[in-house]
Amino acid sequence: MAVDNSDRARALRLTPVSRETEERLALLVSELARWQAAKNLVSSTTLADVWMRHIADSLQIHGLAPEALRWLDLGSGGGFPGLVIGICLAEKPGGHIHLVESNSRKCAFLRHAARLTGAPVTVHAARIEDVVDDFVGKVDVVTARALAPLPQLLGWCKELLRTGTLGLFPKGQHLDTELTDSSRYWKIQASTVSSVTDGAARILMVRAAEKRADQ
Repeated sequence: MAVDNSDRARALRLTPVSRETEERLALLVSELARWQAAKNLVSSTTLADVWMRHIADSLQIHGLAPEALRWLDLGSGGGFPGLVIGICLAEKPGGHIHLVESNSRKCAFLRHAARLTGAPVTVHAARIEDVVDDFVGKVDVVTARALAPLPQLLGWCKELLRTGTLGLFPKGQHLDTELTDSSRYWKIQASTVSSVTDGAARILMVRAAEKRADQ
């Protein structure tokens, strides 16, 4: 994978980090390139601008709850946003993120990259529905990127949200449709923030979600 220094510079202008965190992120990018051919961790079309498409896109999620120490990332895939958030937490005493991923080869990469970068990460090789309720009362923020439609995310996260966990869910141009679909079944307290990496995307910040009584 060719290194595009302009992509890296642009990403870090939008989402600045410390020198130490930048070095850890560069290590993650290097390992992603090394593993990608064999493991197909992310879409190959996104590798040319990996810093914008994956690193900055993940950093902005952490930036919405910078004081939170206990995180949960569902469907972590190749590590975005989970590993990036974990790298940010490496500089915070008590910071930790749990990554839930059912694909064994992706779990192997997540564990390897966490060890290499020193990120405070625990990888759970499991299906989301089998483990998500184990984190009720134990995490400050739950994230899920490019994972599932909002009604399904709310179904998985309902107990977390009920007990005060903040949901941060990056969404694309169909967010309004997803919100409309969800409102038929859920009463949602949420706001949106525009993405700094994609003009058509927003991040949904869900503070509470309750199933409607007639459902």
